Amino acid sequence: MPLAAATLPASLSQGGLVTATVAAGSSATVNGKSVRVGTDGMLVFGAGRDEKGPIVVVITTPDGRRETSRLAVTPRAWPVERVNGVPAKTVNPPPDIAARIQREQAEVAAARKRDDDREGFAHGFIWPVTGRISGRFGSQRIFNGTPKSPHPGMDIAVPQGTPVKAPADGIVTFAKPDLYLTGGTVLIDHGFGLSSNFLHLSRLDVKVGQVVHQGEVIGAAGMTGRATGPHVHWGINWFEVRLDPLLLPGIAGTAPH
Repeated sequence: MPLAAATLPASLSQGGLVTATVAAGSSATVNGKSVRVGTDGMLVFGAGRDEKGPIVVVITTPDGRRETSRLAVTPRAWPVERVNGVPAKTVNPPPDIAARIQREQAEVAAARKRDDDREGFAHGFIWPVTGRISGRFGSQRIFNGTPKSPHPGMDIAVPQGTPVKAPADGIVTFAKPDLYLTGGTVLIDHGFGLSSNFLHLSRLDVKVGQVVHQGEVIGAAGMTGRATGPHVHWGINWFEVRLDPLLLPGIAGTAPH
């Protein structure tokens, strides 16, 4: 008789998201960490850019039966760009700027720790804007020989002021217009630790604590913070694990529209 983890896939890609349904009332761990299981049996988790796998999922049903699944993680080839002649202060900001960046990133990281029972992700995602993909998840730049962090989301090039829409239902957990690196920044929590972030916005139309629905305008595209042209940066996280928006249900295999 099959146990609770019947809907789990056999594998997933680096940067991929899994949404699965197990027996209602079950508990679950992913790589030894307890994760939320909804009253309807829904659970979600993801594989980071550099995840090697396997991802070990243990489901325990209400009657005490246990099932262990080991999901293989498919590796991906990540593009690397070497850029020389970059000003030193861009590669390594002065101490006062570095302290500000660290403080602001800590605020954003704290917002990503939220774990509530909303299932705003359950009906899939839509594109926040229509435009050309100008930056992909996982790519990396090496400035003057110094490797920088891999790109944590997807960039979509659009004109300044283009309305940005919520890709799924959720609640706003962070909204500030003037972060040093990311400028106008909004985070939307979709539930179960899954959140979207939107960076470089020229206008914010939402505030912390506001409930938003899929397709609702949350702000306008821009190039605030450190950006070389108008675009929308869309990132997706499962807690601290960064995922690829291109692999989300509703987005995978479609063009920005």
